[in-house]
Amino acid sequence: MLIDTHVHLDDPRYNPDREAVFQRAEEAGVGAFITIGCDLSSSTAAVELATTRPNVYATVGVHPHEVKRIEPHWYEELRRLAQQPKVVAFGEIGLDYHYNHSPRDIQRQQFREQVTLAKSLQLPLVIHTREAQEDTMTILREEHAESVGGVFHCFSGDPWLAKEALDLGFYLSFSGIITFKNATLLREVMCTVPDDRILIETDAPYLTPIPFRGKRNESSYVKYVAEQIAELKYPNSSTRLSQISELTTNNAKRLFNLETPVGSR
Repeated sequence: MLIDTHVHLDDPRYNPDREAVFQRAEEAGVGAFITIGCDLSSSTAAVELATTRPNVYATVGVHPHEVKRIEPHWYEELRRLAQQPKVVAFGEIGLDYHYNHSPRDIQRQQFREQVTLAKSLQLPLVIHTREAQEDTMTILREEHAESVGGVFHCFSGDPWLAKEALDLGFYLSFSGIITFKNATLLREVMCTVPDDRILIETDAPYLTPIPFRGKRNESSYVKYVAEQIAELKYPNSSTRLSQISELTTNNAKRLFNLETPVGSR
């Protein structure tokens, strides 16, 4: 079984065929999904979707692109949502200095605020960082984020970030990027990550892996991420895909506290 640990199932691009997306994923061996909140409305949608399907879990939080829109009531609403039983993490939150859709000072301030809120809720963090490695790690260390831990989602950083994140107790999650031809360094970094810290995801509908790059991504394609990691980690094993499936599923259950059998909530 596979777990897609980061997917945006509320995205309007799934409106025409969302049920078929679930069916294809389940046929591909995906047993559970974690759908991600990026602002108040998508966090609400994620929680609502998780309540309708036993194998869907949710996160809540405000993406760095959207933190400039935070209003005073948002955090109380996020706190309320986060207490729902199917919410398993706080995120995605972090810093994005590539697009700077929100001013950098506001990103840093709201990142700290959200780490503080997640700690008060005792929820692990889902971290987004792009071209902001040093500031991301500085804030996580200063705010003692290791007390709740979490995951660097869609990891595409360098060896320095991988080591810093791992040293702080975080997991690294790999997406379809690892299948891209120009991702040689990322594949090298992945091979250095301990087995018990690896997660897989799609970030769908974004970052579609080869051989479907250019099309809308969906959770069924997480198997191509798993296959790439399996080939790199266990090149001589005839059971490498089942090894990676078991490994990453157990890691997801541990991080997100999925103590009950996946799909039974």
